[in-house]
Formats: sequence, C-alpha cells, structure tokens
Amino acid sequence: MEPQEQAGALLLSAAGYTATRTIKIGLDHGLFEVIAESGPMSADGLAKAAGIDQLYSAVWCRSAFASGVLVGHDDGEYGLAPHIATLLLDQSSPGYLGGLFKVMTAPEVFDRFSENLISGERIWWNQTSPDWIAAVGETGGAFNTRFIPGGITQVPGAADRLSAGGTVLELACGTGVGLVRLGTQYPDVTLVGLDGDAYSLRTARSRVDDAGMSGRVELVHSGMEDLVAEEEYDAITINVSMHECRDIEKVAAAILRALKPGGFFLNSDFPFPETGDGIKTVPGRIMSGIQFFEALIDDQLLSVGHYLDLFERHGFTEAGVVELTPVHAITWARK
Repeated sequence: MEPQEQAGALLLSAAGYTATRTIKIGLDHGLFEVIAESGPMSADGLAKAAGIDQLYSAVWCRSAFASGVLVGHDDGEYGLAPHIATLLLDQSSPGYLGGLFKVMTAPEVFDRFSENLISGERIWWNQTSPDWIAAVGETGGAFNTRFIPGGITQVPGAADRLSAGGTVLELACGTGVGLVRLGTQYPDVTLVGLDGDAYSLRTARSRVDDAGMSGRVELVHSGMEDLVAEEEYDAITINVSMHECRDIEKVAAAILRALKPGGFFLNSDFPFPETGDGIKTVPGRIMSGIQFFEALIDDQLLSVGHYLDLFERHGFTEAGVVELTPVHAITWARK
C-alpha cells in the first residue's frame, strides 16, 4: 500500500469518528426527532424548533449531511436520509442502531480503558453509570427484538416448546427487556430472570410490573455461576452476555443440569470473527471496539465455534447456529 492509500484509510477512520460524534449529538438533543416530526427544515428552523444556537445548528446540519444521515434540499432545508428514523429512533425495530452510538461514545469504553491501560484495573457493572446501563439496554434491546420471536422460530422445535408453556429462565436478564418480550410472545410460560446487578434488576422489576407480568416473572439477584437448579426449565435463554461468564465451563455445566430433558439452551450473542480477515470487516471492526469494554470487565467476545465446542464438551445435543445479522448469531443446543 502506498503512503497516500494508507493516509486515505486513516482519514476514513477520522471521518467515521466525526459521523459517530455527530449522530450522538443529534440523539442526545432530540434533533433527529424534531426533523422526523416536522419534516425538512433549514438549520435556522431547526435551531428555533429544538431550542439550540443557530450557528451550532448550521454546523451540526452540515456534518450530519456530510455523514449521510441528513439529505439536503434545493431550498436549503435538511431532511432525514432514508430509513434513518427507523434505524436511529425506533427502538421496536430489529434494525435499531441508536443505542450503538451511545455505547461507542460512552466513557465506559475507550476512556476507562485508557485510564486503566497501565494498571490493568478491572471494573464490574456496578461501577458503571446509569447512562451506560441504559445505552447497553437499548443496544441489547435490538438484539432481543431480532431474537424474540424471529430468531427462536429458526431453531427447530424451540418455538413449539415455548408456545406449549412451561418455565423459562433468562440468564443475565439485565433491565428486563427480554423477559417482557418472552412473556408477551409466549403468554403461557412462567419466567425467571437472573442477574448479578441490583440496579438492573430494580429497573427490570419496574418494566415487568408496567407490562402487567408481575405474577408470571420471578427475579433473582445472583451471578450465573451460582445457578444450582436441576431439571427445572424448558428453556434457558441469554442475550449478549454468555461471554461475560466468570467461569464459562461452570455455567455451561449448570445450564445443562437446570434444563429438563429435551430442553433448549438459546444463546443470542455477538459472533466474534475467527480470522484476521473477518476482524477487518465493518462488523469485525465494530465488535473489536466493543472488546475494549469487555476487557474492562475481564472478558472478551467469543466466536460461534467457541460456543459449539463448549456445548460438545458438556454433553449438549443437536447444537446449531442461526445467523441473524453480521453482528448477531444464535448458538443453541438441547439437553
């Protein structure tokens, strides 16, 4: 590669950073919502509607236009680019990406990593901010939207098992998004949500209560390694958290014991690339960025192959993979 080509690659990375920060500002201050509700408008019109400075509005609009999230009109007005309202604002959409820009700009990723680079100090979820928990919840929510029910329907026999009722355990249930989706999609199941973070569980309780599911959902404050149930669950699910196990071998063994015969383990997670070429793709680069936070909590994202090997070692049967997006796969197995 010539110096000019290498410079172009570096500048492209800088442009991506500019776009990321521009999008985050628009999300933080509701600028995308204003344009979505009112339609195309000038920078001055946006300033008045959103209550922001006129010069700053013009600067943001130009950058958002340059980044491809706004489109320009001949009359000097700006509108949302196609699908931006869905991708950045609609948290019910399986394509929602708004949370990702909040995650990638949060101090818990690169700033905390840089601060701890020399000491190697690790942190845990109870040392992160409520804003971080909310941003992760938004991002994980999109995973849950794809996972439930679409991903589950692609696992042979899983949807039928859940539709028939029974008991489902969600490990690392977080703020309860997955529990509510499971309870809504499968109204005959009883649910148990387990998580080690007390703040997340308090949020989950509010979400479950607001959904009218208080009588169907039990919440347990516990780490995954402390799961001791035996043949209690028709299915055990986990969403973007299996890689965070402090002892993944112990957790896998506990999951197998806790499943009823024929029960399903459904693991919705990032499929970290297994090759250097995979890491260099856009999805691979995004997942490599997420690895900075994962390192802070003393783990790393895992590949699909790693999970399949884990299932085989512990005696699961009928293991398989469903790829939902380039950054989202379900690995599954049965007892």
